[in-house]
Amino acid sequence: MDIKINPDGIWYHGSDKEFTELKAGSTITQWKALAEAFSHQPTMLSYDDDGVIDHNGKEKGYLYIIDEPITVGVDVCQHPRSAMDKNAEFLTKRPLKVKMICEL
Repeated sequence: MDIKINPDGIWYHGSDKEFTELKAGSTITQWKALAEAFSHQPTMLSYDDDGVIDHNGKEKGYLYIIDEPITVGVDVCQHPRSAMDKNAEFLTKRPLKVKMICEL
């Protein structure tokens, strides 16, 4: 699947915890549905060529947006051990402010 990164786009993080700052080394994505799925803490997650996500997560989740500017290569980098397509997952290089946008 071809995933494009918008330099000015929204970055998401999904978690089952509440917080206001994301730790360095956390995973973020511009794919909202992927962050939503990860918020449920699945042990299995996959997606097809059309981007339809399947997972077994059952936890209550929270969806966050990164609440400050992000520069790829400076603030985040491609996840080096991701089994997903390029641009699906990025790792944060520093703590980032977040804002919860919904409970899932």
